[in-house]
Amino acid sequence: MVADKMEEKIKGYKCFNKGLVNRYGVKFEIGKTYHAVGQIKYGNDGKGFHMCKNLEDTLRFFDAINGEIDICKVTGFGKLHKNDDNYNDFYDMYACEYLTIDELLTREEIIEYGLKLNEISVKRFISLIHLTDEEIALFKEKYQKNETVLNYIAYYQEGDKEVFNRKIRR
Repeated sequence: MVADKMEEKIKGYKCFNKGLVNRYGVKFEIGKTYHAVGQIKYGNDGKGFHMCKNLEDTLRFFDAINGEIDICKVTGFGKLHKNDDNYNDFYDMYACEYLTIDELLTREEIIEYGLKLNEISVKRFISLIHLTDEEIALFKEKYQKNETVLNYIAYYQEGDKEVFNRKIRR
């Protein structure tokens, strides 16, 4: 589903390469507002600053399993173009005419956010970001009774590429 609308303000998250650098090599700064010129359209062929309402959805656009990233709280406003990817369970993704970089999240804040997610969202989170051994232990403790989430941890974080095959063969 795609929709255009004008909204006063929308709060969300934006992911960057380390150093607040976007995929196109542009460096951003905390506290600054950026303006996109042209037709605001979500996607690689559009104009506008991408942001997501859900932190875990921002990880879709960066290799956070293998690389270092920064995640910021942001505010989008002006013309907004919304995109939902129902097939892959990614929702509330926007291209914005204006984007303010509000705050750089600490690693602890990112992990704390991940630990509060529902099962569907935490599976995306675990599959898209590199966790340290200590962080893996936190997720294992929290989801110790959820075999599906534990399988995602085994596969994406611990490299057990047979975990899902073993479950099928039972």
